[in-house]
Amino acid sequence: MISKTKFNRPHLQKGISKAGLFSLAFGAMIGVGWVTAMGFWLSSAGPLGAAIAFVLGGLLMLEIGFCYAEVTSALPLSGGEVAYAYKAYGTSKAYIVGWFLVFGYLSVSAFEAVSVSKVLSYLIPSIDQVQLYSVNDSPIFLSHIALSAFFVLVISAINYTGVKNSARFQVGLTILFITLTFVFVIAGLVMGDWSNLDPLFSGNSTGSVATGIAMVLVTVPFWFVGFDTIPQAAEEANDTISAKTVGLLIPASIAAAVCFYILIILSTSIAAPWNEILNDQLPTAKAFGNATESPFLVKLILVTALVGLLTSWNGFFLAGSRVLFAMGRGKIIAPFLGKSHPKHETPYNAVLFSGAATFLASLMGPGAMVAFVNVGSLCIVIAFLGVSASFLTLRKKFPDLHRPFKAPGGRLFGFVGILGSLSILTIMVFPNSSVSLIWPFEWGIFLTLSALGALLWILSAKSRKSVSKKERDYMILEKFE
Repeated sequence: MISKTKFNRPHLQKGISKAGLFSLAFGAMIGVGWVTAMGFWLSSAGPLGAAIAFVLGGLLMLEIGFCYAEVTSALPLSGGEVAYAYKAYGTSKAYIVGWFLVFGYLSVSAFEAVSVSKVLSYLIPSIDQVQLYSVNDSPIFLSHIALSAFFVLVISAINYTGVKNSARFQVGLTILFITLTFVFVIAGLVMGDWSNLDPLFSGNSTGSVATGIAMVLVTVPFWFVGFDTIPQAAEEANDTISAKTVGLLIPASIAAAVCFYILIILSTSIAAPWNEILNDQLPTAKAFGNATESPFLVKLILVTALVGLLTSWNGFFLAGSRVLFAMGRGKIIAPFLGKSHPKHETPYNAVLFSGAATFLASLMGPGAMVAFVNVGSLCIVIAFLGVSASFLTLRKKFPDLHRPFKAPGGRLFGFVGILGSLSILTIMVFPNSSVSLIWPFEWGIFLTLSALGALLWILSAKSRKSVSKKERDYMILEKFE
């Protein structure tokens, strides 16, 4: 082992509890899709069909999650996927995974910055003030920009001043989210009618039912992106939490998200006849509002959605800053991103960069953000592929690596993870699928991103050459090198 006194390795504060880690992952996964995408889920597959799709998709994500759990318990390091790919394949592969992962996380962060003002405008329509310009026919209001800037500052400040603050913020919001969800779900179940579930499927033949389930199934992985925030924060977990527990929290959070989505799908369909809410902008709110005839409950659901947005935003923001920090600390990219604040022990430069990138991207408004998130989803699936491959390679190259948690399916889970990730990637690039990238805008973003990544790799050559392999090993892997 390399002496810790030989190299000055920036370190981060350990202050995240088990509840904090779970809330990071669960809060990042739930977001606001359950409000905005419900119409697509029900129109495509019906209530039972959509629930089946989420069970099947959840099982795939659990298998990928078990791969994450094993490598996270073995290498509980900031940057997660960057560290796994580095130990398995070296610097270049770690950079590829890290580059796409950062874009994926920060694109979601920017989307949340835009969505917060959008949800607030549903609650308070008078917020829409002073239209400045439009992007893809979506108006951009000065008031929305001001709101986005305010929330970016809040999220950035929380993450700048200490990971304990970020974790407490996340736990508090997650508890609030679960409480509010419990209130309106119970109200809908009590005042709704179980006969509203009929028909259980949207199709009227075996083939059409299967097609409908498949249409929802191919989108399911994108609603589970967020469990991978735990690996990013693993280095900052309290010393009292075992590495095995950190790993186990990943599949636990995925299982909790599966239960949440199924509960919301079925309770929404019980609250009101599901085929009567499909064309509403916010079908979930419409269903519970119809069941209770209560405008207050509709606003309560929108407040819950706002809380979900903030939990998702904080989780992805924290994760993105940690990937930047890990690559900077290992001098894979600009070293200033790998600095730790002398007082708060946070990756402050990475946090400031993430905040600035989030705000600048949010200026393009909802018309562009959907495209950025679609490309970001592709980037995160590339990271899923990288982790599944790293899982198999680490098993082969480092059989004696201490693994506090071992995936129950052994190497099989790694192969399933690779197959699942490749299947998702294929669907996203196949022109006629429901989730494929759109030419030329979304493909243009991805190709530009890839070109910028290649350019940054070339420009970062001096930084990479400034340290020896031994020093980089220690900077990225510490005692696990």
